[in-house]
Amino acid sequence: MIYIYNDYGGTHTTSIAAAYHLGYLQKGQTLDKQDILEIPFFNKLTKKDAGRLLFHGQDSKGHDVYTIGRKSQNLVVPALSDLCQIFFQLFDIEDRIVFSNTSPTVPFVMSIGGGLSRGLGIDSLGVPLLVKGAQKCHPLIASLVEHTIKTAEEDTDESILVLENDDFHI
Repeated sequence: MIYIYNDYGGTHTTSIAAAYHLGYLQKGQTLDKQDILEIPFFNKLTKKDAGRLLFHGQDSKGHDVYTIGRKSQNLVVPALSDLCQIFFQLFDIEDRIVFSNTSPTVPFVMSIGGGLSRGLGIDSLGVPLLVKGAQKCHPLIASLVEHTIKTAEEDTDESILVLENDDFHI
């Protein structure tokens, strides 16, 4: 199985989701500034990383975990999903890919912080807002990851699962 967490920028909530998925963060854990800034890829991506699948590691069951920033292109996940379906059919692949949208978990303060830090390069203003946003939304992201894994492990015939996660709004 392959998990792909996706959102607009691919560097904040997706990185937190991958960290929870891989066990770098534990549900119920309190995150301080240092914990947040040490999350792999958190606030480290640039515009050239948009649309790239970034490998974060393998979970305890050997499943690969990736993230992607799709920017405003809501067509990225459907296109990737269709491409994967083609590969599954052409090469007789028996696997499962799970796309999980982390966008609903993004608090307003994180959007502003990401725009200042990643968009304008003003880390002195953006990073503190990102930290506050991450501290606010990380418990919800932990729940989203649990939901993603549980849903993916349910018995289903679908080889490609797209989770919009609309029930996880902050």
